[in-house]
Amino acid sequence: MTTAFDFDALAIDGKPLALSSLAGKALLVVNTASACGFTPQFAGLEALHQKYSSQGLVVLGFPCNQFGAQDKGSNSEIANFCQKNYGVSFAMMSKVDVNGANAHPLFQWLRQQAPGILGTESIKWNFTKFLVGPDGLVRKRFAPTDKPAQLAQEIEAVLPRA
Repeated sequence: MTTAFDFDALAIDGKPLALSSLAGKALLVVNTASACGFTPQFAGLEALHQKYSSQGLVVLGFPCNQFGAQDKGSNSEIANFCQKNYGVSFAMMSKVDVNGANAHPLFQWLRQQAPGILGTESIKWNFTKFLVGPDGLVRKRFAPTDKPAQLAQEIEAVLPRA
């Protein structure tokens, strides 16, 4: 069986990250953008990271430029923007595609595991969120309009038990 921990990604600084190194933790995987109406959600994602990282939550932000070309910058420009404007300290990854033939394999898998409205697999916009349990299985997909603070109860339900 495939889990989220079977995938690899590149951090925003270009260093490889084997998601297997996060096995046993809960993940919140988000496709982000720096120039979107939902961009202020970076603050809420950072608040979740601050509140729950010590309890086993890992927030992974994946910049994506597929929706309205709202993340045109380089990885270093995106990293600087997120840190300067929102104090982002959670893991930001290298820019990826989340839909189409060049979609990152993790997002191909996430879309299949947790289809959206009416069973559609494609991601419709920036700040779609996927909650993954400590077993690496997708627990829920959240819409861009779901504010990070609204996810707290669902996150608490999947945090690893000591």
